[in-house]
This record gives sequence, structure tokens and C-alpha cells, in this order.
Amino acid sequence: MESTLQEYLRKTANAAPLAVFRIFFGILMLISIIRFAANGWIYKLYIEPDFFFSYYGFEWVQPIGEWTYLIFIICGLSTIFVSIGYKYRAAIIVFFLSFTYIELMDKTTYLNHYYFISILSFLMIFLPAHAYYSVDAWKNESLRAQKVPAWTIDSIKLLLGIVYFYAGLAKLNSDWLLRAMPLQIWLPANYSLPILGDLLQQTWVHYAFSWAGALYDLTIPFLLLMKRTRLFAFVLVIVFHALTRVLFPIGMFPYIMIVSALIFFEPKLHNTILSRISRFFKIQKDRFDNARSYLFSSTITRKASIGLLSLFFIVQLLIPFRYLLYPGELFWTEEGFRFSWRVMLMEKAGYANFKVVDSESDQSFYVDNTEFLTRFQEKQMAAQPDFILEYAHHLEDYYQQKGIEDPGIYVESFVALNGRRSRPYVDPNADLTEIEPSLKHRTWILPFDDEIKGL
Repeated sequence: MESTLQEYLRKTANAAPLAVFRIFFGILMLISIIRFAANGWIYKLYIEPDFFFSYYGFEWVQPIGEWTYLIFIICGLSTIFVSIGYKYRAAIIVFFLSFTYIELMDKTTYLNHYYFISILSFLMIFLPAHAYYSVDAWKNESLRAQKVPAWTIDSIKLLLGIVYFYAGLAKLNSDWLLRAMPLQIWLPANYSLPILGDLLQQTWVHYAFSWAGALYDLTIPFLLLMKRTRLFAFVLVIVFHALTRVLFPIGMFPYIMIVSALIFFEPKLHNTILSRISRFFKIQKDRFDNARSYLFSSTITRKASIGLLSLFFIVQLLIPFRYLLYPGELFWTEEGFRFSWRVMLMEKAGYANFKVVDSESDQSFYVDNTEFLTRFQEKQMAAQPDFILEYAHHLEDYYQQKGIEDPGIYVESFVALNGRRSRPYVDPNADLTEIEPSLKHRTWILPFDDEIKGL
């Protein structure tokens, strides 16, 4: 077993797939940053609000006013350096830190693909994606290598496989398969689409999409791995993500996944792509073709990289199952829901009316949430328990500054999950100021009184 592992770790592969992945990754990330700025989302999401929801343990990560634009500029510039492979190692570290900081500034904007980009860019820090067809390799002959360790390419394949397969496992639940929820709510809203509009009103189509989506996620990594089915699988990737792009507002994610799937193809395709880029930009590709294998700066560096990435993948494999540590329905309590590739599984709408009680005078009044939150923030807050608790503590701080020494914060909350009737969500008798944010089970969330079977 040990000799087999050592043999695999010594195995090399053509570096072209890693170079193509680096180039397209940088380009797509640059487009994402430009798109974000062009739509005015930097101001709307990170400057306009007066209050921001934080991730537990990262409360210190906050927007920095107008200087927030600088973070986006730095992030955008780093994508260019990553794509062309100039000062690659520093560039990918800067991208990882700046992008992750942006992601952590406000929990309201959480999306699975933002998390995917963060962990993918972290992974790329340890990969020699600049060893071939990069400015670094052009300038530094000792760095230049046409071959890289096979595990550096396989690690990207593994991460993509985890994302897909875990997303498929998450779909094996009764709401998705037996009730076609939440697609039965979302798909009919696309009634104006040519040809598809009428079709999407049919119940059988909702079930077909649900089952097909689960089957796709569970099988696509394996279909891409096998040479015999790879081209067919790539066509499926294009069709699936093109369709999701048409039906749902999920930004650049479909394009990212389509381009990422190229990593599964043979080096011949990637060398063809690089040759065409070379002809267009008049780059001498032959300069990079030296038949050399990439060497880490030292044995310690190589072993440390392998060790850190092994730990990284163990964490990625375990995190999605942390929900098993908590009782209750996952979709209801959301304990262990984020960062687990549970993609588009919930339609959750809520109402939260907060009451402030002055413990000294016993007087009370209700809060107008629009005085503190944007409409988008209020919508997100009303159906997510950690948002509700964090907002309650913000109200406590605010009213203490207004002269109420010990305000009690209570909430009348109702939530509707995946087409079910709205039902009480938070214990109305719980003073939320007495509950500290933590990773403990949320006993102040009322029981779901229903069951969603599955993973």
C-alpha cells in the first residue's frame, strides 16, 4: 500500500491542463469582479447597509467603508497576475485572501460557489500552476517545466468531484425526490421563457428536473473520469449549467463549472488550446516545451504541501456531515447547512417581528427592521436562526446606547419551508440577549413537527 502511494506521488503528467485551468480561472474571476462592480453591488451590499451579518468566529471581518472598493481592486488585479502566471504564488495568495475577505464581510451574500472559489484558490496556492506557459516560467528557466506531479492535477479533479457528489447526496431527500421541492415553486416562475415557459408549468417536469439533477450530480464526476464517457459527460455539463444559468440567477457559477470540467480531458486538448492562444498573441509556445519535470524547492516543501492538502481534503470530506452532530431537521434549524454543498434545496420565507422590553419600566415596543437592515438583509434574516440571534444582539447594543440599560429582545417569528404552511419558528418567550452565539444546538428554535427523510 505504501509503495503504491509513493509510486503515485512520484508519477508525473503533462502540465498543460494545469496551465489552461490557471488561465481560465483568472479570466473568469476577473469577469466576476468587473461584473460585481458594474452592477453596483459593491456599494449596495457592502457600503450602503448600516449593519452587517458576520460568520461565527469572523466578526472582525467587516467592510471598511469606501476603502472596500480597494479590496475589490486588489482582488481584480490579482486575477490578472494569476491568469498570466506573473508572480503567481503571491498573486494566488492575494486573491485567496482578498476574495475570502469579501466573502466573509457579510453573511447575507453567502453562496455555495463563493465558498467553492475560496477553497479552490486555497488549493491552488500549493499547485505549480505557473511552471508551464506563464510569465514566471518564461522569465525563469529553472522554474520552467513541461511536467508536473500528477497529484497536482488530480487534486482539482477531486475537489470538483466532492462538490458534485456531495451536492447529489444532499438531493437524496424526500422533499427533493418525492415532492419536487423547491423546484415546484421556482420553475413555474419562468413562464415567459420561449418554448420552455409552458413546459415548466407541468408538474411532471418538476419531478423530472429533480430526479435528473440528483442523478447528474451523483454520476458526472465518474463520467468525466472515464475516457469512454468523457465527451458525453462534458456535453451534459454544458447543457446542465447552461440550463441552470437560464432558469436561475446564479451569476458566473455555470461558466466556472463548465470551464473547470476541462481539467478532466487529455493534455492534447489543452496543448491545442495553448497553441491557439500562442498564435493569437504571437507567443512562442515551444520555449516552454523542455520535457523537464517540476521540482519543489525542497523535499520538506513537497512533503508539507502533500500533508497540508491531505488535511484539506479530509476536512472537505467531513464538514458536510457535521449536521449529524445536531438533533432536529437540518433544513429547519440550519445547523451544519452551510459549506456542505446543499445547493438550491430550500425555499424558505420568514417573518420576524422584534419586541424590545425595558426591564426597569416594563415598557415594550416593536422594532421597524427597515431602520437597521436593507430589504435583502431583512429577507435573509427572517428565515435563518443565526441571523435572528445576531440581529437581536445588535438591537440590544443599539438600545443600550439609547439609554435602556438592560433591554430584553424577543421575536415573533414564522417560517414557511418548501411550500409548507408558515409555522412558528423561534420561542417567543426566549430573551435572545441571554443567548450567546455559539456552535451549540439551538434549543430556542421551535420543533419542526414534520419530517424530511434522507441525507
